[in-house]
Amino acid sequence: MNLLETPIEYLKGVGPQRGDLLRKELGIFKYSDLLNLYPNRYIDRTRYYKVNELQNNNSEVQIVGKVINIKTVEQAKGRGRLVATFVDDTGQMELVWFQGQKWVRESLKINTVYVIFGKVSQFGATFNMAHPEMELLEEHKASLRSAMQPVYPSTEKLANRGITNKVVNKMMQQLFLETQNLFQETIPNYLLEELKLIPKNEALFNVHFPKSQDLLAKAQFRLKFEELFFIQLQLITKNLIRKHKIKGMPFEKVGNYFTDFYNNHLPFDLTNAQKRVLKEIRNDLGSNAQMNRLLQGDVGSGKTIVALMCMLLAKDNGFQSCLMAPTEILANQHFIGISELANELDITIKILTGSTKTSERKIIHEALENGSLDILIGTHALLEDKVKFQNLGLAIIDEQHRFGVEQRSKLWKKNVIPPHVLVMTATPIPRTLAMSLYGDLDISVIDELPPGRKPIQTVHRFDSNRLKVWKFLKDEIAKGRQIYIVYPLIQESEKMDYKDLMDGYEGVSRDFPLPQYAISIVHGKMKPAEKEAEMQRFSAGKTNIMVATTVIEVGVNIPNASVMVIESAERFGLSQLHQLRGRVGRGAEQSYCILMTSHKLSNDSKIRMDTMVRTNDGFEISEVDLKLRGPGDLMGKQQSGVLNLQIADLVRDKDILQLARHHAIKLLKDDAPMEKPEHSKLRVAFIEISKKKTIWNYIS
Repeated sequence: MNLLETPIEYLKGVGPQRGDLLRKELGIFKYSDLLNLYPNRYIDRTRYYKVNELQNNNSEVQIVGKVINIKTVEQAKGRGRLVATFVDDTGQMELVWFQGQKWVRESLKINTVYVIFGKVSQFGATFNMAHPEMELLEEHKASLRSAMQPVYPSTEKLANRGITNKVVNKMMQQLFLETQNLFQETIPNYLLEELKLIPKNEALFNVHFPKSQDLLAKAQFRLKFEELFFIQLQLITKNLIRKHKIKGMPFEKVGNYFTDFYNNHLPFDLTNAQKRVLKEIRNDLGSNAQMNRLLQGDVGSGKTIVALMCMLLAKDNGFQSCLMAPTEILANQHFIGISELANELDITIKILTGSTKTSERKIIHEALENGSLDILIGTHALLEDKVKFQNLGLAIIDEQHRFGVEQRSKLWKKNVIPPHVLVMTATPIPRTLAMSLYGDLDISVIDELPPGRKPIQTVHRFDSNRLKVWKFLKDEIAKGRQIYIVYPLIQESEKMDYKDLMDGYEGVSRDFPLPQYAISIVHGKMKPAEKEAEMQRFSAGKTNIMVATTVIEVGVNIPNASVMVIESAERFGLSQLHQLRGRVGRGAEQSYCILMTSHKLSNDSKIRMDTMVRTNDGFEISEVDLKLRGPGDLMGKQQSGVLNLQIADLVRDKDILQLARHHAIKLLKDDAPMEKPEHSKLRVAFIEISKKKTIWNYIS
């Protein structure tokens, strides 16, 4: 039996109670789980800072110097603090104590050299350290501890039950004693040499007990590469297997529907990006493999027309198609848009949503089964068992991240041979994240806007400029344009949001009075029919201003709306701001997005506002968003668990990810089953990893 499979309570110093806590709090069940608990950070005791090198970055530092005086500073309610002035040859700082002042006062030696250690913060121009660890320089030299001290992930409960960082550190030492550092190498020798990776034993030892910054960096690089390399091996293998095993239905011909539409009914010329994407899709559909493609394109980049042309290819080859959207509003929009585009063609299109009447449903079910219905557009209603196709050849899913994986697989089962799948999204996913999350999908990107679209101009204004902004809105309305004013929605405090929205609405009503101006309002407390009616009024041009919460973020298409005002813009995330901005700029007129904020902005908020003003490029925005928020949030709830990465980080390590992907592809091209002798260790590790809870539980 592999020693690393031993249950954690058998490790000396753990026992049943601590074992139980480690299982519940950190998911550590056996030796190998503890081994893979990597430190969050390290306290570097190899370096001594000078006072003039200190920075306000909340990191822990050690400094050599001496205390030249001590005083008590009185505070309100009679609670004083003890402040000592600490100097070295470059400057001075303050040491502060709120507790244990009597003891500190008695034990501190003035004008004696100390090594102090702790977190530094800055007040005004002065740096200070609260409750520093202090050692006389003589004692410090005598005690030799590991120069880089690891700090492990922990929880409040662990700390309260006495499993401190010191204790985890002890457990780790015990683990290395018992296992004698005999860990199986997993990466082929030729790759270790080519990439100058240190061996697995050395890497694991140095990530837990680093002797120097340099060795630590080498250990981290090796372990990050390994983790990402195995994920890419799994994703690419899965893609290869699928292309071999799952035969798709080849769409062999480009027939009359497609060519007639392309030659005679295109409302405008396709952009080069659209042509390129169509070519990629046609290649997939014409091959024998089943297509699984992700189509990314910013709001308004023309994904719908690409979707329709794919459906026409399906019709040319005798197949039906469906398009699934996350909300009724979106499904309706697709239905109207696609019906308009296809109205000259002899093709039947229906829509099926939760509000479709029973009598109408019956007709749809029959037409689907006898093959007289070519295209069905709808919401989750398409997934019901009653919905049976005669021969579904293509399934298109819009805004994929709003659908769970099970829902996608239901669509697969609507035909004996799984249909080709095209997933569309207007949420730009940074390439690095796409490579990891959708490594098993082929990716197409529409990265240019149709001609005649003017880029939206975005400005950031503070609340104090409101009068000027209102004047600008009145000028736009005088030109016959319409305006959105959006208020943030923060789930925790619906009452407050509602109040914000209502205050806002009253303010707007005062400044834009009837009968000269008419205002619509839409919010979450309204019934769907009321919302729909208000939307229709705005859409028909009966009102000039739409005051709303974020319910309008997806899919509402009103070409005449040319200004988007976002109130309290600092309370929105970047991708949300970008999605909201995409609601205007649908017509030929110049459109504007005005971000209103208070003067108090955090650093992150400043970066968000600057990014929005600087660029309209969704991909660039998503990269910044990923840096600010990390990968978990971007994917929405269903998929945040996708990559429970233990040491790699998709944002910081994207270069390692690309390197890992490159080598994984190269290796599998050369030896897909990993049967060559030099891949024997790799194969064992790969099977081992694939047996565990793998990525496939999460990805399609």
